[in-house]
Amino acid sequence: MNFPENLKYTKDHEWVLVNGNTATIGITDFAQSELGDIVYVEIETEGDSLDKEAVFGTVEAVKTVSDLFMPVSGKVTEFNNGLTKNPESVNKDPYGTGWMIKVEMSNAAEANELLSAADYKKLIGVDA
Repeated sequence: MNFPENLKYTKDHEWVLVNGNTATIGITDFAQSELGDIVYVEIETEGDSLDKEAVFGTVEAVKTVSDLFMPVSGKVTEFNNGLTKNPESVNKDPYGTGWMIKVEMSNAAEANELLSAADYKKLIGVDA
C-alpha cells in the first residue's frame, strides 16, 4: 500500500495535498482497497462552502456507499469530472487521476491538524 509522505491524512481515510491556499482531496489507497471496486462518485457540493468534517459527497462501491468528509473548511472550487466516466480511477490511482475535489481553504491552519503518513499508518495498523 502506498502512503505518500507529502500528503496529510484524516481518520476518515481522506488524503490532502496542500498547495498554497488550495487543498486537493481524495481517498487513500487503504480506503479504496477496503471499499472494493468503485462504480460511482457523487459530489454535488461544487461551489459550496463547507465546514471541516461536513459531508462533501459519496463514493459507491459494488457492495457499499460511503460518505466523504471535508478534512478542512473551505469552498469546493473543482470536482474531478474524469470520475464521472471513470470512477475506477479512484481504485487504480487514488493519489493521481483519482483525486476528487479541490478546495479553497478558509482556515489553512486546519491542515496542520491532519495526520502525517506515519501517523496514518499507525491508525490503520500498517507498520511505518
